[in-house]
Amino acid sequence: MKSIYKKISEIEKSNESAALCTIINTTGSTPRKTGTKMIVYDDGSIFGTVGGGSLEKKVINNAIEIIKNKTPRILKYALTQKEGMGCGGSNEIFIEPITGTSKLIIFGAGHIGKTLAKFARQVNFSVTLVDDRQDIFDDFDTSGFQIIQKNYNIAFDEIKFDNNTYIASIMREHSFDRDVVAYCAKQDYAFLGMIGSKAKIATSKKIFLSEKILTEEQMSNINWPMGIDIKCNTPEEIAVSILAKLIDVRSKLN
Repeated sequence: MKSIYKKISEIEKSNESAALCTIINTTGSTPRKTGTKMIVYDDGSIFGTVGGGSLEKKVINNAIEIIKNKTPRILKYALTQKEGMGCGGSNEIFIEPITGTSKLIIFGAGHIGKTLAKFARQVNFSVTLVDDRQDIFDDFDTSGFQIIQKNYNIAFDEIKFDNNTYIASIMREHSFDRDVVAYCAKQDYAFLGMIGSKAKIATSKKIFLSEKILTEEQMSNINWPMGIDIKCNTPEEIAVSILAKLIDVRSKLN
């Protein structure tokens, strides 16, 4: 049992996507007792077992769905001959997503990006900064942050996108922001936002639609202009506006 809890701690620290499956009730003959636990990862791999066979396959499939929608459920499974389980009993299994620290990926490490990174870490976001400029981090204490000092097109391959990923595009050129958003809008994420004036955002929307880069539905999930609607001018004020939106989304999802 200790190894299961150690595994859960590792998952929370590494921000992996997984679910904990616990047998909470049994009737009749069953291969595992109440309290038995199994971890299911988003790729279908497991740690532990709730009995094997067709039962376990069903639990794994249900757990993968629960990882995606973040909604815990109690499910009942009959262990019948028809299902290839001759025990004849039944299990009730509580399946709950294991949620680690929310990941914030900031594309662009300018004044706003760096300020947002500092603020976000203080409210329990795991922060990654992406920027390919050689000297961009010279005046920035990178300890406690993940740094990807590469072009964003290359950085995409190093990022694991999932439904606990928050993405803020604050690039030095608006065309770069469009590239980032065009890619990220097709990935799994909890939040995707792009900085810019209302005029620049309107231009981006027209480009995405006219060139068939994104659909109306994909664009409807993007927060742009990014942040809460307050009057702000300085990097600190803009970062606070963005962070407030991130916190709001996270609290609603959790």
